[in-house]
Amino acid sequence: MLLRRLVLTTAGILSATFSIGASAADFTARELTEAFYKATSGQPPDFSGTDLSFLDLSNIDFKGASLSRANLFGVDLTLSNLKGTDLSGVMLDRANLTKSDFSGANLQGASVMRPSVNISLDRNRADAPKFAGANLRGIRITAMMDGADFRGADLTDAKLGPHEPRADISSMPSSSLRGSDFSGASMARVDLMWAKLSFSKFVGADLRDARLIGTDLSVVDFSGADLTGADLTGADLDGATLRGVRGWDQIKGLETIKNLDRTIR
Repeated sequence: MLLRRLVLTTAGILSATFSIGASAADFTARELTEAFYKATSGQPPDFSGTDLSFLDLSNIDFKGASLSRANLFGVDLTLSNLKGTDLSGVMLDRANLTKSDFSGANLQGASVMRPSVNISLDRNRADAPKFAGANLRGIRITAMMDGADFRGADLTDAKLGPHEPRADISSMPSSSLRGSDFSGASMARVDLMWAKLSFSKFVGADLRDARLIGTDLSVVDFSGADLTGADLTGADLDGATLRGVRGWDQIKGLETIKNLDRTIR
């Protein structure tokens, strides 16, 4: 087990150190709020590896803090500013990400299983989080996150398809990302199997070797995207825009694509 010790830096910012032998760290929301408030751009708070699960951290400016490998299970990040934050390897399962801003953040290898992203039951797309320009390489997402902003993000090797083992919190038949914007995103080898992506934008996106098996791509805009080697077996392209698509001659499962005759070229 780990013993938490609070360290007050010369700038008055709380930091965390650990030693072997006692219970795991659990900061209070107040401790974190004070640390972020006192932080400066040159000395962001460091809560790497800490257990911050279930805390209410809504409406907070994280000021580029380091939260690498932290446990953020069930945390409330509604309307919080996490721009440029280091969240590599974190657990964000069951977190509330309503209107959270992760633009430019590092979420490489993070887990985001079944987060909440709506203030009400209406599933308003304006409530979705922002990941514009974020590092999402190898991230694991299983979510209903319609309207999310992934413009220019790096989703290389990201997994947004169905997940096993069965009966864990990630068990969903598919992720719903309808009306999301992936324009200019790097998505080589991304797994979007069975995902619901209707009305989404992939303008200029790099989707080389992407896994789009059984994916709902109806009315999706692929203008200028690179689909070289992508697997579209059983995908639905009803009303999709394919103008300027690269690598179409190297698509896998071409003969099984649904509504290919209804695409816009």
